[in-house]
Amino acid sequence: MTQNLIIMAAGASSRMKSSVSGLVDEHINEQANSRTKGLIEIGDDAKPLLYYLLRNVQDAGYKTVYFVTGRDASFFRSTIEKLPNLEHLEFKFATQFIPEGRIKPLGTADSIQQALDQFPELKKTYFSVCNSDNLYSVEAFQNLRSIEENHGLIAYDLNHLNFSKEKIAGFALLVFDPDFKLLSIVEKPSSEEFRALEETHGTVYVSMNCFTFNGATFYSFLKECPLHPVRNEKELPNAISNLIALGLEAVHGIPMREHVPDLTTKTDILAIEEFLKNRNTLL
Repeated sequence: MTQNLIIMAAGASSRMKSSVSGLVDEHINEQANSRTKGLIEIGDDAKPLLYYLLRNVQDAGYKTVYFVTGRDASFFRSTIEKLPNLEHLEFKFATQFIPEGRIKPLGTADSIQQALDQFPELKKTYFSVCNSDNLYSVEAFQNLRSIEENHGLIAYDLNHLNFSKEKIAGFALLVFDPDFKLLSIVEKPSSEEFRALEETHGTVYVSMNCFTFNGATFYSFLKECPLHPVRNEKELPNAISNLIALGLEAVHGIPMREHVPDLTTKTDILAIEEFLKNRNTLL
């Protein structure tokens, strides 16, 4: 079982910064406009979202966490290294450099490629990947660690994700065969594609960017990933699509029926606070 996890934290957070919520207090609003999303303090404990994510990562059995950040990440690093109760995790930091002539990073596939280039040991072993602004469960991480052949991802049942239709429209749909072998990824699906999948398969599954890859065979697909024709970025779904198109290695889905708190806009801050309160009450 892999003990390596890459957390992508180099995004520009443009939707968070441009969003508006009159219910978020001034202090948190200022953080949302200036910090990477994972460092926004949540709830009465004033701990960043990444703290709660990393506690789940540690409880699932990971040992080494590789953060991919932007170039000026001194505040990010110092904040992560000061977080309490994470003594079983080792932190390493990779930088996603922005190519000359661009303002924003080159995309998620580029993020992972740069991490592997800076830590070549990952090119020879299995590693998991996730976002820094989603609160995945311990069980989800344990499922990711269990993937020991080819590649895999968590397939979330759409009926258990408590998101608006507008947010869901931005997700990638996953199409599997009866053995949960990934056949295709449908990015930014239309309402017609949603209905067609539901009518054909009954349950619609989506990706929340929660993967495990074999670095020895996936690296070349990261490196050769083409730019998306519209977004002009190298994206993980494209790299995965190119991998499965060859038919040489499978990408297996692990279905899960649970909600994944997501931090995209300022309104989401309140939703995650409520989620953590309810979780603590249940505990």
